[in-house]
Amino acid sequence: MFETNLDATYAWLGLAAVSIVTAGVVATLPASPPPDADGVAHTIDSVAGSDYVATAEHGVSADRLRITPRTVEIDGGGVVARSTIGESPITPVPPRGTGADDRLRRVLDGVSPETVFDDSGEFAAAAEHERTLEHEWRVAPDRITVKRVHYDETHVTLVG
Repeated sequence: MFETNLDATYAWLGLAAVSIVTAGVVATLPASPPPDADGVAHTIDSVAGSDYVATAEHGVSADRLRITPRTVEIDGGGVVARSTIGESPITPVPPRGTGADDRLRRVLDGVSPETVFDDSGEFAAAAEHERTLEHEWRVAPDRITVKRVHYDETHVTLVG
């Protein structure tokens, strides 16, 4: 009646081992999904490939972001995802407060390019200047905005 059943001891040891293995597997799973550079590039391509004025936003879940005229790179906790933009070149727009010319940022935020620039040549020159700069890693915003802008014969895709 007070005997120890040997099978029950092995069952408890097996259950303990399975619990430890399960805890180890769960601990190695990432806390968040990997960065989605392909999704960002797809959003940029869908707007940049349009013949019409268009605007789109894409949520970003990452620590850092680098946008160049031809690529998007997203760093999410040490995992870097990179995607090539098919409809390039696009014009990366730096965030406010970086000391850069904020006229393109104003256009990206919704102000008409005719209001911000004197003529379409000045608009084209500002976009070309932004494309030629060195594009550094920056803190990733919660979302990026992509806007296809037409000013006379100048067609530019702004991303920021």
